[in-house]
Amino acid sequence: MPHFTVVPVEDNAPYAYDSLEGINWVDYNDTGQGYPGHGDTVSSDGHGNHKEDSPFLSSSESASKKNDYYDKNLALFEEELDIRPKVSTLLGRLVSYTNVSQGAKEHEEAEERRNVPKSANMGTLMGVYLPCLQNIFGVILFLRLTWIVGMAGIVQSFLIVLMCCACTMLTAISMSAIATNGVVPAGGAYFMISRSLGPEFGGAVGLCFYLGTTFAAAMYILGAVEIFLKYLVPQAEIFQSTDMHGGDTAMLNNMRVYGSICLSLMAVVVFVGVKYVNKLASLFLICVMISIFSIYVGAVMSSFHPPDFPICMLGNRTLVWDRFDTCAKTVLEGNATVPSRLWKKFCASGNATTFQCDDSYFNENNVTQIQGIPGLSSGVITDNMWGNYLGKGQILEKASMAAVDARGALENFGHYVSADIATSFTLLVGIFFPSSTGIMAGSNRSGDLKDAQKSIPVGTILAIATTSLVYMTSVVLFGGCIEGVVLRDKFGDAVRKNLVVGTLSWPSPWVIVVGSFFSTVGAGLQSLTGAPRLLQAIAKDNIIPFLRVFGHSKANGEPTWALLLTGLIAELGILIASLDMVAPILSMFFLMCYLFVNLACAVQTLLRTPNWRPRFKYYHWALSFLGMSMCLALMFISSWYYALVAMVIAGVIYKYIEYQGAEKEWGDGIRGLSLSAARYALLRLEAGPPHTKNWRPQLLVLLKLDEDLHVKYPRLLTFASQLKAGKGLTIVGSVIQGNFLDSYGETQAAEQAIKNMMEIERVKGFCQAVVAGKVREGITHLIQSCGLGGMKHNTVVMGWPYGWRQSEDPRAWKTFINTVRCITAAHLALMVPKNVSFYPSNHERFTDGHIDVWWIVHDGGMLMLLPFLLKQHKVWRKCKMRIFTVAQMDDNSIQMKKDLATFLYQLRIEAEVEVVEMHDSDISAYTYERTLMMEQRSQMLRQMRLSNAEREREAQLVKDRHSMIRMGSLYSDEEEESLEAETASKIQMTWTVEKCEEEKRMKANAPENFRELISIRPDQSNVRRMHTAVKLNEVIVNRSHDARLVLLNMPGPPRNTDGDENYMEFLEVLTEGLERVLLVRGGGREVITIYS
Repeated sequence: MPHFTVVPVEDNAPYAYDSLEGINWVDYNDTGQGYPGHGDTVSSDGHGNHKEDSPFLSSSESASKKNDYYDKNLALFEEELDIRPKVSTLLGRLVSYTNVSQGAKEHEEAEERRNVPKSANMGTLMGVYLPCLQNIFGVILFLRLTWIVGMAGIVQSFLIVLMCCACTMLTAISMSAIATNGVVPAGGAYFMISRSLGPEFGGAVGLCFYLGTTFAAAMYILGAVEIFLKYLVPQAEIFQSTDMHGGDTAMLNNMRVYGSICLSLMAVVVFVGVKYVNKLASLFLICVMISIFSIYVGAVMSSFHPPDFPICMLGNRTLVWDRFDTCAKTVLEGNATVPSRLWKKFCASGNATTFQCDDSYFNENNVTQIQGIPGLSSGVITDNMWGNYLGKGQILEKASMAAVDARGALENFGHYVSADIATSFTLLVGIFFPSSTGIMAGSNRSGDLKDAQKSIPVGTILAIATTSLVYMTSVVLFGGCIEGVVLRDKFGDAVRKNLVVGTLSWPSPWVIVVGSFFSTVGAGLQSLTGAPRLLQAIAKDNIIPFLRVFGHSKANGEPTWALLLTGLIAELGILIASLDMVAPILSMFFLMCYLFVNLACAVQTLLRTPNWRPRFKYYHWALSFLGMSMCLALMFISSWYYALVAMVIAGVIYKYIEYQGAEKEWGDGIRGLSLSAARYALLRLEAGPPHTKNWRPQLLVLLKLDEDLHVKYPRLLTFASQLKAGKGLTIVGSVIQGNFLDSYGETQAAEQAIKNMMEIERVKGFCQAVVAGKVREGITHLIQSCGLGGMKHNTVVMGWPYGWRQSEDPRAWKTFINTVRCITAAHLALMVPKNVSFYPSNHERFTDGHIDVWWIVHDGGMLMLLPFLLKQHKVWRKCKMRIFTVAQMDDNSIQMKKDLATFLYQLRIEAEVEVVEMHDSDISAYTYERTLMMEQRSQMLRQMRLSNAEREREAQLVKDRHSMIRMGSLYSDEEEESLEAETASKIQMTWTVEKCEEEKRMKANAPENFRELISIRPDQSNVRRMHTAVKLNEVIVNRSHDARLVLLNMPGPPRNTDGDENYMEFLEVLTEGLERVLLVRGGGREVITIYS
């Protein structure tokens, strides 16, 4: 740890700064104590966006401390101290930083009322190690581990324990890395996974963890009820079996009744006073430790003084030692040999005088008594080394004992100890795994730890090592001390209804019975306490809207509604009524949770994000992947159908959160993974231009915003969304006129307005607003710089400059033409939807009609591809496609039609084909007149602009300069060098005699200017272009006047900029009389191919 020495710097001349800076010197000594701890906690904004009042950020309190900003030694930084606090302020906040459960508003308010912040002073032993021991040790150790050893044998049982404990150990290593990567507020696995893998994974795994904890409560309650009914008070059974086959059903019904009662009582205890549950936790842990200690002592004692627990065998079959006292067929009463109670059970209708029985197996085999606990030195370990799996209803037999194979009476089946369920290795894995869970107990208490980053790894790994050692040694001790048939006897029927593990304990079986009962009750209470709080944390994050109601709590912070839901779900587990069936269910949910803990660590490690700096150094991505693989393997080993169900549940939750659009930015690893994948893909795309087969329209949509930052033509976005079948990139751009230093806020507001409109129109893409002094320059910047690497736009969509004819200002159409020239120079395609307000919305449907394509010149195939993409959308799907091409006099129109049909067939595009013949004709008077009117209008507007510029006064100039609309249109630019020249002349303008004479001369020349307009003769090139526009327009209107959409080639602007205004007129004439027109210019490359 670095060593710091703080040296005070004395200043004996504070007055020197008074004259230099003109400010009053303030004696400032910041101790960092002005920031209470509760201000630096995790809180909620009411929408589930939990925000951490980080000590690294300036709070509103610091803004009020104006004295801080005028520290004489920090004068250079005084203007930024409100957002960049002093180091002393930062360290003061770090010292007082506290760590409470996220969303724990009630806790914070209670702490404020006390005014005494509770110090986190729990160490590794009390804060992590012992809670983990209490959560890991549980019902399976006492009720099922002996049975697992008996069924699977010592070797396979050891393998089961090793697999489960290795899985949890690897998970604990990954969890330690995540937990020590910064301060983790109390929240356990949910907090770690959600902040590491994002809200989708976090919500899915959080709910799985919640369901696992809830079913764990049901499992513990069922275990407590089983101990109560089987070993403590068997007389309390409500349902009694009427025959030997009805015992299981009666027991299940008893479990359901008592389990429901027990669940209700526990829920009431949790609701009324959870603090008592926490206080009793230590007592429950003591019960567990005493029980385990008694097992070890009993095992050692059995080597030289084994306990007396005889079992009765008929042949090699194990008998239920119940309602008979002597393990023999006959007993001696006085001097007479009489049938024993055991004989009477088997031979109720037999001849007592001759000792003949109707049960052949009973007659042919002898009754023998053997020791159930031979002890460590007996050598029974060799018999228990290998597995002996049984089917349901199969009688427990000792293979080493001789027996005559005879058929026994069916009614006597209930006197034998038999298997209640079919067993297999996979089933036993699922049943045992819950006994290795509970490793998250330390991370859940991170808010109460003195040094969580040290205590969590050490305490958790030590707890897992301790429990693993206990489990492995218990497997060996059970197999080395207890007879095999007793081990396979799940409920201890062969040892006078005693708990099997209790028969080994010292000094009495009651130590284990009572201890295990209290430990299971305590574990059930802990699960019922933790599960509702986990659900409340998920609900308060607001990533799953329908769970929002469960985020509410009562006055003292208890999650009432979450507790109610937890009780209802736990009741489902109680109704299953079988510990062996509930255990695999919660195994699935816990394994799913552990799988994602390992995935989170592996992803963060491989991405090498700058913030990934765990204090725990003994981790590796390979260990995390191994742990993840083991979790996945154990899920399918224990129950493949439960595993699939758990995955489907997690998948549905994930997709639901994704569909709802959980806009949470938690700095998660999935976002980092996306960035890495995007970087890799972009670098791959950079290799070269895409092949023609991979070409798709990557759109740059140029939008116009009004003065209120509203999108003026939202149908441009609608049109872009209808082209989404191309699955290409969409960038929406706009230009704000002004100075970037002054317009940053407007830029953010403009981007937000565009994003809102994109969401309404369902456009998936990005938006970018740029600030430029001139709109024309801003558009040029967008065309050049939008996109990244290979993900750059190849097509620009821009609107038509409506009203350009009526406007005396030439800047609208000049900006439009300049943009067209820039797009052409950049070799990009261009689409100009004309009359875009008449385009259909996404909610409209065309049930018939045509999309007409007028293919006049070939520019890469855009005209064929765009209708195909539009027809993929539901709006245009039922429209038919027609392609028109123009034939001149020297063209063979019949052959052209055949060739075009063949070309479309090879392109796999269905469309009607028509060839329109355009005969050479003389230029009509109408064409000549339109050209003349166009040129006269241009000349007149030029003269009007000159006279207007001379009449403006300097005062009007000042007024105009202050009333400029800073939000520039895409098509009305405060531009042109001519405007700058005019401005310069206006600034120097004064009313002199020379100016007055000049104005008189202008007025005198007005009639002469008018005569020039009358006598003007149109340019021949303009006449030819107008002729083409008029003739094409006549043909198009004649054939496509009823079309839903008309696509045609957009002619390029003239090379000579003097004819720009005439170019606009040509486009107007070309599209006159058409409702919806899409002008298309190709980018100079082929975009469609006939090859596969």
